[in-house]
Amino acid sequence: PKRCEPSTPFAQHYRREKMTMYPARFLALMAVITRWDSVASFSAIQPSRSNKSIPSLSSVRQKSVLKSSSQATHSKEPSEKDSSYDVIVVGSGIGGLSCAAMLSLYGYSVAVFESHYSAGGAAHGFSVGHKATGGQFHFDTGPSFFSGLNPDIPAKASNPLRSVLDAIGEQVDCIPYESFGLKFPEGDFLHTTNFGGKGGVLESVSGPSATHQWDKLMNAMEPLAGAVAALPTAALRGDIGAILTAGPFLPNFAKTNPLENLKLTKPFSAIINGAGVSDQFTRNWLDLLCFCLSGLPTDGTITAEMAMMMGEFYEPGAVMDCPKGGAKSIIDALVRGIEKRGGSIFLKSHVDEIMIENGRAVGIRLKKDRALVKANKGVVSNLSVWDLMNSGIVDNKAFPEKFIEERKTTPVGKSFMHLHVGFKIKKEDIAKLQAHYMYINDWERGVDAEDNAVLVSIPSVHDETLAPDGYAVLHAYTPATEDFSRWENMDRKSKEYKELKAERSEYLWDTLEKIIPDIRSRVEVAQVGTPLTHQRFMRRYKGSYGPAIIAGEGSFPFPGTPVKGLLLCGDSCFPGIGVPAVAGSGILAANSVSFDSLKPQMQLLEALRS
Repeated sequence: PKRCEPSTPFAQHYRREKMTMYPARFLALMAVITRWDSVASFSAIQPSRSNKSIPSLSSVRQKSVLKSSSQATHSKEPSEKDSSYDVIVVGSGIGGLSCAAMLSLYGYSVAVFESHYSAGGAAHGFSVGHKATGGQFHFDTGPSFFSGLNPDIPAKASNPLRSVLDAIGEQVDCIPYESFGLKFPEGDFLHTTNFGGKGGVLESVSGPSATHQWDKLMNAMEPLAGAVAALPTAALRGDIGAILTAGPFLPNFAKTNPLENLKLTKPFSAIINGAGVSDQFTRNWLDLLCFCLSGLPTDGTITAEMAMMMGEFYEPGAVMDCPKGGAKSIIDALVRGIEKRGGSIFLKSHVDEIMIENGRAVGIRLKKDRALVKANKGVVSNLSVWDLMNSGIVDNKAFPEKFIEERKTTPVGKSFMHLHVGFKIKKEDIAKLQAHYMYINDWERGVDAEDNAVLVSIPSVHDETLAPDGYAVLHAYTPATEDFSRWENMDRKSKEYKELKAERSEYLWDTLEKIIPDIRSRVEVAQVGTPLTHQRFMRRYKGSYGPAIIAGEGSFPFPGTPVKGLLLCGDSCFPGIGVPAVAGSGILAANSVSFDSLKPQMQLLEALRS
């Protein structure tokens, strides 16, 4: 993704807002306290309709064991909607659903309105029928790497999505696994937590000196991981109430080194350099890992994100999670958490307009029948920053010109090519495969080069429910390296579009053949997704992966806007891109809707601490 130039309004604004003195979360708290004038507009002042207390986490976990296994998720017909709700959430990505789930927990009446026929945003998934067996192939559309969700493994407060699931008493059944495949110019390898240890991949490629450098890097990351974990995302708010909710956690920072904490907002490359990592293979691998997580190499990825993720990958005994039923099971769990407390999900309900009156968001207008639904306390947008400001869903006249210019010039990350395949394979053969592969053709070209890096997910390795017996599913994709410009003006029904799809997906097929040499002869179902597919089904501006905000040059904004009662969540907001981050943005938006959430939030935090 293109770096933002210092002269752009975005860069000028975020250089001023750049976090340079404290860990990201702590500085976010300090920003709220010291800049109250800029965030006071987040909060509505109506009294709470409910003062429900939050049960202990142990009790909600016990209840959720039965509900999660038997309670089917559903959505209401648009005709069933009420005339008003406390809060309306526009969009049902993981950020929007996390926000709605927390709002329901806090006692608000909440409704989520989604244009698509399925909730989940990039994680919604889809199915394709198989005539020969009468069964179905179930595919994930987006994220496939998960960790920290397994209910059988103790939760970390630094994992926002797990925090939401535990808070609402829902579980995602997961199959743990410890390895994935690497196909690099240096050879084929198996990635485990021992990647940088004795006998690991790093030693086999670069020798003992590289493992020594790896040890120094992991030692440098340890205190940074502690600083990230010191303040859970659930403790943050966008108003002055953050003093009360975050205050009890501030003593945790006494255990950390203030000088070390300064590094959390710097690019991860600064930590790598400081640890003396000179081995090129190590640096290449960390570039690829960062790129897969954030859409940027090490010189653009914020250290705070890697401080959390390096532990998820390399702590002794660390595992990754394969959600049973695919990523959709995560969405189902969030939806259950919303609906069992009276919240509503409305699918195929496109929002034409977020209504703003006298400087306040007061509701939405639906495309169908031009129906108006009022929001008593606020509206939360799960749209990307560009889709919010460029689509006409809000009246830009309600915002200061400077705010509009800054948001519209947010640098845009590139898009994807996707290949979903249902294929024939025997159980003994699928057992020989890994659930994930990372492939790169040429390190010299850079991990962000077009037709160079490919990620392959084969969840059927662990979950046989995703395909009929004797078959499996896989998803191969280029990680945010596809330029939208070649697709921008194409007609999806045209011959030229079909030819370009075939041409641009060939690199994915070639990569798959390095894993399953005869894959083309095994195919039962194959579907290609392009940036236009991304744009159409996920309503993503230019099919983008998300904002390409460079660590050290910019930072993701908090959820508030100059319009009272209008908040944002998703990957255009703090903490940023990725499943944990967008779940965290949903928590932060829910906490910031009004002061009414203060009491239940503090009850939840007390349960977390205990």
